[in-house]
Amino acid sequence: MHGQESSLSIITQVSLPFIIAGYGTVGAGMVLDIVQHWEVFLAVKEIFILVPALLGLKGNLEMTLASRLSTQANLGNMDSKKELMKMVGGNLALVQAQAIVVGLLSSLTAMVLGWIPKGEFSIHHALLLCASSLFTAASASLVLGGVMVFVVLSSRYFHINPDNVATPIAASLGDLVTLALLAWVSNTLFEAIGKQHWLAPTVIVLFLVLLPIWVVICVKNQYTNDVIYSGWVPVLSAMMISSVGGLILDFTVSNYDGIAVFQPVINGVGGNLVAVHASRISTSLHQKGFPGGRIRDDTLRGCLNFYKVFFGGDIHARAARVLTVLTIPGHLLFTYTIFHMGAGHTTHTLLFQLFYLSAALMQVILLIYTATWLVPLIWIKGADPDNVAIPYLTALGDLLGTGFLALAFHMLYLFGDRDADLGD
Repeated sequence: MHGQESSLSIITQVSLPFIIAGYGTVGAGMVLDIVQHWEVFLAVKEIFILVPALLGLKGNLEMTLASRLSTQANLGNMDSKKELMKMVGGNLALVQAQAIVVGLLSSLTAMVLGWIPKGEFSIHHALLLCASSLFTAASASLVLGGVMVFVVLSSRYFHINPDNVATPIAASLGDLVTLALLAWVSNTLFEAIGKQHWLAPTVIVLFLVLLPIWVVICVKNQYTNDVIYSGWVPVLSAMMISSVGGLILDFTVSNYDGIAVFQPVINGVGGNLVAVHASRISTSLHQKGFPGGRIRDDTLRGCLNFYKVFFGGDIHARAARVLTVLTIPGHLLFTYTIFHMGAGHTTHTLLFQLFYLSAALMQVILLIYTATWLVPLIWIKGADPDNVAIPYLTALGDLLGTGFLALAFHMLYLFGDRDADLGD
């Protein structure tokens, strides 16, 4: 399906979902910009460590779901209604099981990372973190999983390549839905401290009871019985990588308020672009063989140097160029919108755009380059890149995005662009 695509065809198919996805991340940034001043976010600072891990969850779960369904659609396995129902049911149960486990573990990680610097521990805050994380992860995954199935089926119906459309839409809604849910549920539980002690433990128990039910459904389903065993390492590794990004965010938000609104945008856009690239490469490998076999796509064999990845004459290099070039106009549009809406705490200067766009471009170039050798490597090792590559890549995107963004704000501060709360 990819072989005949021109740069123009890739741009036309990717641009609209990319812009919709971008505005989803702008919405998420604005939500984070507002809620960072809420009492619960000020009292329970560990929630900031949860943010990239939970936003990264959609990279782990919804995007791999979208990538799996896109591959099945491109292989023509969605044409029978019975098979379709089996595939959708199994995949939604799988996403719920993964969401509950990752939700639980990311809250425990946030507690540990939050405890290390000060050595303080509050049982109320721990229960709040755990319940908020579980509720947010499972609910967001349910909503987004349903949307993904709809998007892939619609793409199939309208003869659009679902690889170009599904992952960015998963990403855009993911950030907004996840952050809004996290803010709402943590605030509700925070207000319940001291009044309804039973609320947070009840939420935790409810999701832990549901977990074995989802696992049994997955084990009995032919489309998910391998992933329920093998799909954990990338998802959990990605959560740990994202949590380090969360630690950077927690540290920089306390120094630069202005960073909060841009964090979901830079991470979301980078994650979207690399997910499209990884999903496309994965589909092209699936169309010519099975994981563990020889790579039959000559453009992905041999040493993938920087020049070949971005300036080669093949379809993947063409896609890499298109996706990298989209970064600049995309971010200009999104940052302009943020400033136009009066969000953020940073003045819109040429210096700001220079540092911000440099951070974004470095992040995307490194991600696209990594994806081009990581996806075939996973394939050769016998694993399915649909399940393995995107979690690592979006988590790396979170880490690079948050790190480069923190660096950009620090450089702005050093160069004297000192707004009221840029570095006080």
